[in-house]
Amino acid sequence: MGDTQRAGSSAPAARAALPGLVGLDHVGLTVPDIEQATRFLVDVLGCELLYELAPITGRGEWMREHLGVDPAAEVTHLRFFRCGSSPTLEVFQYAAPHQRLDPPRNSDVGGHHVALYVEDLDAAVAHLRDAGVEVLGEPTTSSGPHLGQRWVYFLAPWGAQLELVSYPAGRAWYREHHVEEPSLVASSNHAAPDNSSSSTKRRTAP
Repeated sequence: MGDTQRAGSSAPAARAALPGLVGLDHVGLTVPDIEQATRFLVDVLGCELLYELAPITGRGEWMREHLGVDPAAEVTHLRFFRCGSSPTLEVFQYAAPHQRLDPPRNSDVGGHHVALYVEDLDAAVAHLRDAGVEVLGEPTTSSGPHLGQRWVYFLAPWGAQLELVSYPAGRAWYREHHVEEPSLVASSNHAAPDNSSSSTKRRTAP
């Protein structure tokens, strides 16, 4: 969108930003069975279990006020995982009245997915299928601003939607605008951990 103003209109107000915003810190997921989720995340995906916090029980109205759930709800398990260079996954198991057990579809309000970057998409898909994971179709090749990317969705054992993405040579928009892609930086560091960082200043993709 351009910056052109219509005649007689006032100057646009400066867009407010969240003070001190640095980046994405973690993603929260609720699962029906923490042990099943742990096995999937660690043994199939290769994530690392970092630590577990104590259960959150007997809080009553605090649960509604701070977490937006029924006052009788309790967090029975709360574990933190890291998958490669990705932000931390905060994984909850709740016991709650009238708890919905079916995850939302992508087309539902509140639908979501977690995307993992891999260096070799075909090898990663084969690994998932060998482990009995349901992969949704074959990898798709992107176009437009995402030219250079391939992706595919897969399902966690409890039905949550995840995605694999790969773009070893980068994606069109980022190349054209000289924006560094964090996943490619992480991939490069993984392949050559002893390489010193470049002194050239580059913008980092959000």
